[in-house]
Amino acid sequence: MSNNLFFRLDWLSVLIYISLVSFGLLNIYSATYEQSTSLLWDLSTVVGKQFWIFVGCLLIFPFILNIKSNFFEHLSFIFYIFSILSLLGLFVFGQKISGATSWYTIGGFSLQPAEFVKITTSLIVADFLSGIQTDIRRTKYLFKVSLLILIPVILIVFQPDPGSALVFFGLFFVFIREGLDMRWLFIVLGLVIIFITTLLLKPLIVSLVAWFIILIVFRLTKKSKTKLNPFLITLGAVVFFTFSVDFIFNSIFEQRHRDRFNIILGLETDTKGIGYNINQSKIAIGSGGFLGKGYLNGTQTKGNFVPEQHTDYIFSTIGEEWGFLGSFSLISLYTLLIFRIVYRAEKQNSTFRRVYSYAFAGMLFIHFFINIGMTLGLVPTVGIPLPYISYGGSNLMALSLMLFIYLNFDSQRLS
Repeated sequence: MSNNLFFRLDWLSVLIYISLVSFGLLNIYSATYEQSTSLLWDLSTVVGKQFWIFVGCLLIFPFILNIKSNFFEHLSFIFYIFSILSLLGLFVFGQKISGATSWYTIGGFSLQPAEFVKITTSLIVADFLSGIQTDIRRTKYLFKVSLLILIPVILIVFQPDPGSALVFFGLFFVFIREGLDMRWLFIVLGLVIIFITTLLLKPLIVSLVAWFIILIVFRLTKKSKTKLNPFLITLGAVVFFTFSVDFIFNSIFEQRHRDRFNIILGLETDTKGIGYNINQSKIAIGSGGFLGKGYLNGTQTKGNFVPEQHTDYIFSTIGEEWGFLGSFSLISLYTLLIFRIVYRAEKQNSTFRRVYSYAFAGMLFIHFFINIGMTLGLVPTVGIPLPYISYGGSNLMALSLMLFIYLNFDSQRLS
């Protein structure tokens, strides 16, 4: 690493990254304490595998930093195509784990392509939006860039891995930053609310109320800059959503996903079956109090009451052993990192690098928001790991690479 690069590097983001991963290793060790040895670097243990993957990430860090940023821009399309092919290959060569065909397994080593597609999709979206003739407010461009995102999303959903697919909605924040009419944000949020309320109420009632609200909103706001009236699009979407929710819910979602939605919406109560994980997670977090029970002293954690605690539910270990103070500190670190990325992105003189930085920040937000939300029972369990904290080699490698590329772009922001 050159001296100039050393001084230009965003060391605050680096420090937060190292802190998060190190904290993750401590909690993975705690969550698997009964099955692990006293050696953090023992490759035969879960925490040992995560540790060595972290070491590997640190080793490639200097190489990523010293690559010219236009390398990623010029090859973004090739990276994207290769990643799409890797998703398609899963349907032929993929290994089915936990109900989803999302992995390639070679010699005991597993790789999840969906994690790395987050990087390539962010790069291709950045490349597309940085084009001279590209204006996100024009419908044809919005359609094209949305298609680039929908292709991997659809392939991931059919694995099925809806959790990984949800993360791509973090790219919507990029659209808003690049000038998309803010009403599209309300449209997306509205459709989510319509989907949920339709599960609780009759479709006709939801449709009438939704149409009335939409009519008021679009009457009170200025005319959209898009050629295609968002009101008409939203109206069609409402019709589609309200009268096809039943099909989507019962035919596309798997039973485990339907059960989790029903638990969250209060349509079912099952603390011993499908709702067991969420219930035990909330008990563990609540029992931590303000300061926690102390490291390696969590009774829920040591009793293995929370399944998958070292992966999707690792926040329950943090809540129990580190308490509110530790949980709040962790959330503060994520918030600081995301705001730091956005702040530095605004200093970029390159649209490509700025868009990529926003894409990274958006995906990071979706990751930690949904993961913590599901451990608290606020959102359905969809299998999204807590970034840099949860056990998972592919996720740690992919999000580390995303951070390293951002750091590369940030260090070259004035060039």
